[in-house]
Amino acid sequence: MFHRPRAGALLLFPGLLLMVLGFAVPSAAMLFAPPGVSPSEVFTRLTKMLTDGYDLQIIGRTLTLGLIVTVVCVVIAFPIASLLARSTSRWAGLWLALAVFPLLLSNVVRSFGWLVILGSNGVMGRIITGLGLAEQAPQLLYTPLAVVLGLVQLFLPLAVVSCYSAVAQVDRGLDDAARGLGASRLRTLWTVVVPLSLPGIAVAATLVFAGSITAYTTPYLLGGSSQRMLATQLFVHANVTVDWAAASATALVMTVLVFALSGIGSAVARVKGRVA
Repeated sequence: MFHRPRAGALLLFPGLLLMVLGFAVPSAAMLFAPPGVSPSEVFTRLTKMLTDGYDLQIIGRTLTLGLIVTVVCVVIAFPIASLLARSTSRWAGLWLALAVFPLLLSNVVRSFGWLVILGSNGVMGRIITGLGLAEQAPQLLYTPLAVVLGLVQLFLPLAVVSCYSAVAQVDRGLDDAARGLGASRLRTLWTVVVPLSLPGIAVAATLVFAGSITAYTTPYLLGGSSQRMLATQLFVHANVTVDWAAASATALVMTVLVFALSGIGSAVARVKGRVA
């Protein structure tokens, strides 16, 4: 018979091998040694990117819109997840299924829906002109607002699922105890449920932020060339100008941003969890 720790290591080995050969090695090659490019060229292009005003503007826009989308998704998703997790209705499962149903639809389909709504002859423009708020429909497409709306719709179901799993693990008896001590529903939610759900909220924020700054289809369709983000810039470097050093430098910036926010979110969740 195998010793338990050794047997566990053997069971983990195939998965670790697959992760290393199928994810870690290709990712490292993409970031630091793309075809025909040396690591020094990648870092030279990265230095140039971090000192160029145009590239810094794209990085700033990507970071800003990613943070806005993350905050909006978490703020909307957590109350929905709390209501669903604490609901005793027999329809709660159906409501949860409806909340995550958009994940089954194509990103392209959902983004094209916003083209119909925000276009110059779209639903929103007709409402604005019909109410007499403007003589001509305003330009809503190819603006930061259009990109934020599209990305929020895209990643909100993911945030709901992550927050739901976190709230569902919080003992309902703690809610009853807080209510018995005179706390209102809102105070119970803020002082009991939220602190205990912080790890799940951090996961939701990380997933939404990572998806937002790496999304290509939605920023491309709704933002156009005037709202270029890192993902669309990466596409240009890899498929239009075929500049692999610039593409790797762009991908490296995106990776660092994702890991940075993930680390900050995890640290905040641990600190708040110890305080709670």
